[in-house]
Amino acid sequence: MLHLVPDHVVIWEWLAFAIRWTHVITAIAWIGSSFYFIALDLGLQKVPGLPKGAHGEEWQVHGGGFYHINKYLVAPERMPEHLTWFKWESYATWLSGAALLMVTYWAGANLYLIDTAKADLATWQAILISAGSLALGWLIYDTLCKSKLGETPTILMLLLFVALVVMGWGYNEIFTGRAALLHLGAFTATIMTANVFFIIMPNQRIVVADLKAGRAPDPKYGKIAKLRSTHNNYLTLPVIFLMLSNHYPLAFASQYNWLIAALIFLMGVTIRHFFNTMHARKGYQWWTWAVTAVLFIMVMWLSSAGLNQDTLEQAEARPLTPVETRFAEAEGFQQVSDAVLGRCSMCHAREPGYEGIHHAPKGVFLETPGDIARHAREIYVQAGLTNAMPPANVTYMEPQEREQIIRWFRAAGGASLAGM
Repeated sequence: MLHLVPDHVVIWEWLAFAIRWTHVITAIAWIGSSFYFIALDLGLQKVPGLPKGAHGEEWQVHGGGFYHINKYLVAPERMPEHLTWFKWESYATWLSGAALLMVTYWAGANLYLIDTAKADLATWQAILISAGSLALGWLIYDTLCKSKLGETPTILMLLLFVALVVMGWGYNEIFTGRAALLHLGAFTATIMTANVFFIIMPNQRIVVADLKAGRAPDPKYGKIAKLRSTHNNYLTLPVIFLMLSNHYPLAFASQYNWLIAALIFLMGVTIRHFFNTMHARKGYQWWTWAVTAVLFIMVMWLSSAGLNQDTLEQAEARPLTPVETRFAEAEGFQQVSDAVLGRCSMCHAREPGYEGIHHAPKGVFLETPGDIARHAREIYVQAGLTNAMPPANVTYMEPQEREQIIRWFRAAGGASLAGM
């Protein structure tokens, strides 16, 4: 048995895991506080005896105690000594997400980001488009919000929806399907966090500064922040879907993935409308669930109608990239290829032959030398370093075959390519 020691790939895998863990934790904190305050705001009631300047109150019970909450539409007459700011949840979510984007898609651009059949980009070009599009998206959105359209929220929201659909289509024309949906999620999340950093928090600081200086705060700052917060509320659920989409090929591998994303944005609106109306005590809008179900059925139909994958003949004829050639020519490739074809390809095929498997897991194909070389890192981690694949070892991969995978990957120098 080989003596395994942590190499660059192992370290990189754990780094990605730690960042993803952080991202999920901070996202839970941000989304949780966001949903809570939206529900709180909508549930406020105007009752007699409210403090001066208070807009409404809410009584809540949790953890064995009762909470009495008053909201001031602009600000109280006197600024309290202890004021809790909700901002780091948003910042930490975006920063950890950006780090995960870099670790997974930038460092692994040849595998996860670049699709040479769509655009034969150099790594630096793909990264520049990736980063630049996120910044450009915020600038366009912010400009629209600060224009006269800010006075017509419905029209502004429709324009934002159109912009998101166009961006989804554009990403899919350049990047892999997986990267396209992920980047659309990052594009949207960047708008949301930038709303907090550039608009909501500065406006709140202006109000606090006015109070401390004895000036009456201008209500416009709260109105502007409320508009951006509303956008964030309706964008949250689609962002979560897009961030999870990389685990589901039926979502990202479809040629209609940008249309699927468009329908998911509409589903986010219908779902949030139901809960927002409910929290505002305006009844239960059950029709929204019917619309959501119809939209979801359309998503499922689009995913199966537009599954985008090359044929076996096309895969065999595709020339290898320099990185793939490095692995295909490394010592031990033939033995590894035989093992993968015998143990893995019945599931990881363009037309899976294993009972109950209708689509290759995660869209990974392992039928040709190019397929195997392209997914060398995944094979090394999933079937070499660990026993994750095949699941429950249903095809009886032998220990010596796993050792061959490790030797081959290291012979190709893959252990030194952390984000390959």
